[in-house]
Amino acid sequence: MRHRNKGRKLGRNPNHQRALLRNLASALILTERDAEFDDNAPKVKGRIVTTIAKAKEVRPLVEKCITIARRSLAAQEAAAEHSTSADRGSEEWKSWRTSDRWNAWANAIAPSVTARRRCIQLLGDKQAVSILFDEIAPRFADRPGGYTRIVRLAQPRLGDAGTRAILEFVGVRDRVVERSERPSFDDSPAESAPADEVAESAPESDSAGAVEEEQTAE
Repeated sequence: MRHRNKGRKLGRNPNHQRALLRNLASALILTERDAEFDDNAPKVKGRIVTTIAKAKEVRPLVEKCITIARRSLAAQEAAAEHSTSADRGSEEWKSWRTSDRWNAWANAIAPSVTARRRCIQLLGDKQAVSILFDEIAPRFADRPGGYTRIVRLAQPRLGDAGTRAILEFVGVRDRVVERSERPSFDDSPAESAPADEVAESAPESDSAGAVEEEQTAE
């Protein structure tokens, strides 16, 4: 009986499981990189194809890393007020480094640095962490969760017929369902014609009917 054995083993020992999940999470994040001159550029950004079991296992890790990065956005915005755009090593940068502004910047940026170190510990890839904090986290700044989706593929994997699935970020290829507007009807009563107009139109209709009868009789 598998009591208190949470998760899927995936046919691997614990060390291999952690390495597999870290590599899959990093691979998903690295698809967002600028790969214009990269021979190994991803076919579609923000998407990887793997088995359904691996996708379900790696999804919580990706969501956790994005949440950590998203919560550090406030610290980055607060530190931007005290930062400098001078080149590192220049006289302006050295004067900023010894001023009180640097102390204020260091205190404000500390939570963001801690978050980056935590994500590096989880993912083990500095490039993936940079993309996560600079591009992906601002995209989901107003989203409290559910940053990825799993789409099951109909065609199984060649060789062992394993069920494949797509793991991708939401918000890029979302289908927007346009709802049609409910038709509006005018509930106000129709205006009735005055009685005088009805009386005047009645003889005309009678005379027209009499003329038609005479023509048919002839």
